[in-house]
Order: sequence, then structure tokens, then C-alpha cells
Amino acid sequence: MGVKGAETRDRLLDATQELLEAGGYLGAGLNQVIATSGAPRGSLYFHFPGGKDQLVGESVRRAGRAIGSDLESLADSSTSVAEFAEAVLRHLGERLEESGWRKGCPVATVALETASTNDPLQEACSEVYTSWETALRARLAGHPEADDLAVTILALVEGALLLARTHRSTEPLHRVARQIGVLVD
Repeated sequence: MGVKGAETRDRLLDATQELLEAGGYLGAGLNQVIATSGAPRGSLYFHFPGGKDQLVGESVRRAGRAIGSDLESLADSSTSVAEFAEAVLRHLGERLEESGWRKGCPVATVALETASTNDPLQEACSEVYTSWETALRARLAGHPEADDLAVTILALVEGALLLARTHRSTEPLHRVARQIGVLVD
């Protein structure tokens, strides 16, 4: 694929991610993706012959990798698990606030809408959550309950993002960061 083709594909994925985060699977119709990306309709089917589910699945995985990369960077610059959790929640809160409360978790809405009815998208969401749990577990290495804590922390972060978005306030993220500090001490 040439440079222009790669740029078009990236525009389609960027538009899809933006629409998914703001309105979920149902809010990311193909017409909206085309309009938001500015890509020709034929390009969408050329790059994503599997249609909307392929586009959404790749977008979820791509967004998951981006957040995973952020987690790795924050883990490298943190001296403790509590500091890491605080940095992650601060980063996600800034991302949410800067987007006008539109960019919460790039996976949660899709997972809630499709996990029970769409196996390929359920698998994409599961892969992303598993990768994030793995990153958290690695940061918790040596803790006697690392597996359980990784899942607990991820669940707390997801819940805090939902509350922050609902209340349009980062306060739930700050509160959860403090409680994670208590859990890991």
C-alpha cells in the first residue's frame, strides 16, 4: 500500500475511533465515518472489505495499543504502583477533559454494546482488556495478589472514567487513584 493509501486508511481509523468514543458502535455509522474522515466511500471497502465490524475491530485494537503504549511510558516513569495508578488516571482525566468529556475509554462503549451479540468485536475488546491487564500485572510484579489487583485496578479505572464522563468532573478519577494507593500498600 502506498503512502496515500496508508494515509486514507489512517484517516478512516481515526474517524472511527473518534466516533466510537463519542457515540459508541451505534454512533459510528459508515456514512459518519466517511464524512468525518473525508475519505471516498470506495476506500472504506477497499481497506476494510469486512465492512463496519472489521473497521471497528481494527479501530478498537489500534486505540487499545495507543493506551497500552501510554501505560508502558507511565510505568517506566513511576517509582511505585500507587504513583503509576495516579499517573494513569491523571493522563486519562486530561484526555477526557481536553476532549470535552467525549473521549473516555476507547473500548468500554463498544464492549457494552456488542459483547453479547457480536463475537468478532467481543474478541477485539477482550484482547485489548487482556493486554491492559497484562501491563498492569507486570507493574505489580512481586505483589502477592498481582493477578487480582490488575483486574481490580482496571475495573476501578473503567468505573472512574464512566463516572468522570457522566459528572463531567475528574474528581472520581482522583478518588480512585487514592484508593488504589491504599489497595497496593
